[in-house]
Amino acid sequence: MSDVPAQTHEPAADEAAKPADPQAEARAQALAQIRTLSDAVKREVGRVFIGSDQITEGLLIALIAGGHVLLEGVPGVAKTTLVRTFAQTLSVSFSRVQFTPDLLPSDITGVYIPNLQTQEFILRRGPIFASVVLGDEINRAPAKTQSALLEAMQERQVTIEGETHELPNPFLVLATQNPLEQEGVYMLPEAQLDRFLLKVVIGYPSPEQELQVLKTHQRARPDITPRMTPEDIAAVRRFVDTSVHASDEMMRYIITLARFTRDHQHVALGASPRAALSLLKASKARAALRGRDYVLPDDVRALAPEVFSHRVILSAEAELSGIYAGEIVRQALSKVRYSPQR
Repeated sequence: MSDVPAQTHEPAADEAAKPADPQAEARAQALAQIRTLSDAVKREVGRVFIGSDQITEGLLIALIAGGHVLLEGVPGVAKTTLVRTFAQTLSVSFSRVQFTPDLLPSDITGVYIPNLQTQEFILRRGPIFASVVLGDEINRAPAKTQSALLEAMQERQVTIEGETHELPNPFLVLATQNPLEQEGVYMLPEAQLDRFLLKVVIGYPSPEQELQVLKTHQRARPDITPRMTPEDIAAVRRFVDTSVHASDEMMRYIITLARFTRDHQHVALGASPRAALSLLKASKARAALRGRDYVLPDDVRALAPEVFSHRVILSAEAELSGIYAGEIVRQALSKVRYSPQR
């Protein structure tokens, strides 16, 4: 996919008879290419993962927006299969980390080992040095190991024995957790939850989808064909950053939604400014995937639950009352209105 210039203003009425704006045509072609790439990835993932296309779209949004995804679902709903297949469609490196209580930070980042032939220490790189990293059952590891991911997720680098190493580009962490298990698991710290752009909940398939699952397991798993390259990903990111427009009113709408969660009586910690920025980035990515170079309120409303819910920390009284963070976000969406400037 080729780069395109940033968005410009629409031509004035007296210029309507002039030839079409080359930049507008370039943007339209770029959006069509993005839509083609997105549809190809969804179809390829759908050959293996039986589920909603919106789940795959969530992974694409995080990839384009430069964020990470927390996948939550009970065991057996194909979370690992989804991530592995998605990585195969991108022509990038993939690694899997099975989180356990005895997992050490060096098991993730890597460690220096002596080379007896050269009398030097060489770095044995850990699984974090991959473009797509699957953190399976991430809440099974203690806080010390969780902290090894913080620098990688935020800075796209790791520090090993005082030396900093850059991570691949693109870099995407897709972590899974079981929402029902309470024994042998550790709560993810708020700082780490805030590093996840989206939290995607994967539920049970419908009866028709489950029938399709049973049928596909009677056949050999199909080979996955890569549909995007790192160059495609970089070009899409540049286009979204420079050419997808969000108005000031749209940004104020996002800020008002975030502030609603901060000021709510049942909330101890609301959506941070990073959360508001994440919602803006995700909304721009969704707009591009839907063939638009501008953000609509529908983009914000569709993504606010996945961006805000895991970042909202309730008060102890609210948790005892059975209130969920998702309810606070739903209240924000129902009470805060988008008001375009006239």
